[in-house]
Amino acid sequence: MTDYVPPKVWTYNPEFGGRFAAMNRPTAGARHDAELPVGKHPLQLYSLGTPNGVKVTVMLEELLAAGHAGAEYDAWLINIGALAQFGSGFVAANPNSKIPAMVDHSGPTPQRVFESGAILLYLAEKFGAFLPTDPAKRTEALSWLFWSIGAVPFLGGGFGHFYAYAPIKIEYAIDRYAMEVKRQLDVLDQHLAKNEYIAGDEYSIADMAIWPWYGALVKGLLYEGGEFLSVQDYQHVQRWTDQIAERPAVKRGRMVNRVYGDPASQLHERHDASDFETRTQDKIGKPA
Repeated sequence: MTDYVPPKVWTYNPEFGGRFAAMNRPTAGARHDAELPVGKHPLQLYSLGTPNGVKVTVMLEELLAAGHAGAEYDAWLINIGALAQFGSGFVAANPNSKIPAMVDHSGPTPQRVFESGAILLYLAEKFGAFLPTDPAKRTEALSWLFWSIGAVPFLGGGFGHFYAYAPIKIEYAIDRYAMEVKRQLDVLDQHLAKNEYIAGDEYSIADMAIWPWYGALVKGLLYEGGEFLSVQDYQHVQRWTDQIAERPAVKRGRMVNRVYGDPASQLHERHDASDFETRTQDKIGKPA
């Protein structure tokens, strides 16, 4: 418990915020001038290998694996720790200053797309892939896509923040969000007991949206909170997680814009399919 009583009017304290104090402010907009680079492909992705970023790189790699050559892309690293998301070019691509953001240069006017779920849907419709065409199945897939958009903040900004990052441990906050995340896991587990994939019998953008967050969680790779949440109990989510993880395009997508872990698993920027063989961090600076 705490003796804190909210003031009548909230005021910003730049000293508060713990690990993310420099990042978080109550105002939006660019903080410095920085143009975004543009590579050789129509699709330009500006991102980081967090779960939200992985959603999009998995989708792009799956499209390429399915034969959609127009899905070739350049992936540029946005270092959020260095506040690159507040550069003027990135803010023009995403006024919300969150990764990922994408700009499609294939038309007469560049089209920005921001928010990970919106990018998945945009790409699915652009290429006619990974979104069922049957109306009932399409509706199911979109329902789960939007479920993920509403659910993940309770996992990330809720449980993840208070369990792993908050400067003080608040029992009520951790318990409240842990309860909700376990409820979400149970929703998924009961559903996957009856379905091979999230939207039924077809692999779709619903899987790509949910897997980077909840798959990592049940494998104990997110916030080191696996034991705390007894993630081993969700056997159907575990089965589905392992099944998705074995897809070659998923393995490649997880590497793009990744800046942690085994250097061989980190491809900071991706501009060509050959980069997976030649430009991972274990090979940078080494003789060919």
